Amino acid sequence: MGAGGARGPGGTITPARIHGVAVDREGRCRHWRGATDVVAIRFPCCDRYFACHACHEALADHPAGQWDRADFDRPAVLCGACGTAHTIRAYLSGADRCPACGAGFNPRCRLHHPLYFQG
Repeated sequence: MGAGGARGPGGTITPARIHGVAVDREGRCRHWRGATDVVAIRFPCCDRYFACHACHEALADHPAGQWDRADFDRPAVLCGACGTAHTIRAYLSGADRCPACGAGFNPRCRLHHPLYFQG
């Protein structure tokens, strides 16, 4: 399906569509297993959600792409707790919480934004 995942109830994307190494039902992977590590990023190079950059590196057969600033209004950030896809802009300007369900997002993910999003 386009947009990187199967649609569930209410237009959400099912967490089972998050790719990665040892991914749990909320999108945590072998690399990031904390309670707030429930964000998956859709990579523009393959249109698939991955739990993290290291998971993409381990499983994809191509280099990871970054989202261009011109695409920041596209839904590309997935809350693994509720399955809601958010725009990059909403995620980057958010308060480390899912606007849909209130699940906490790891604030330290900001350190890795350059891996996913062009500055």
